Amino acid sequence: MQRHAGVPLKSVCLTVLDGQRAVAARKGEALVTAYGLEGSLIYALSAVLREQVARNGGVEVHWDLSPDRTLAEVERALRGARAGDSISNVLRKRLHISGAKAALLRELCGDLPRHDPVALAAAIKCLPQRLLQPRPLDEAISTAGGIHLDALTENLMLKQHPGIFCAGEMLDWEAPTGGYLLNACLASGRVAGQGAVAYLRRQGAL
Repeated sequence: MQRHAGVPLKSVCLTVLDGQRAVAARKGEALVTAYGLEGSLIYALSAVLREQVARNGGVEVHWDLSPDRTLAEVERALRGARAGDSISNVLRKRLHISGAKAALLRELCGDLPRHDPVALAAAIKCLPQRLLQPRPLDEAISTAGGIHLDALTENLMLKQHPGIFCAGEMLDWEAPTGGYLLNACLASGRVAGQGAVAYLRRQGAL
């Protein structure tokens, strides 16, 4: 997979399992890196992934490499391949699976069952992977956790430490990606700032 580092996995679906039960699923895009996988799809599921790793020492996920097709449609596409086509050509021509997607399929599936369309379709639609732990904290793009909202007033002041206000990633909330974190930092900063001004006025400092 390392030679595909920096290449996106476009239009895939990732399902997070707790035992045999699916606890979360999301369609989107991930990114292959030199050490694993990241990207918006991983970030969106990071909270449930983290919880499962903490609880069970790891987490089982399933990749759907062709989420816009049903299992039956994938099987039909594979059965319609010409006998002389290589597995790479079959995946590329019939299902648009190539590059990083094909590499992930080979990495996790091993020897692809070229002459068994049922087994190959099942692997494409439900490709299992075991995740053991997230990357180290010093590599984190953003973090989870912070001061619980119950410890704050409506103006984001610490109840036990009047005059101290909190905003942004100091707050305990799971920040969605895609610019929402920046918007939330600005919005909560405005609330905290207004609260600080009101507090200082009450104290006669303004």
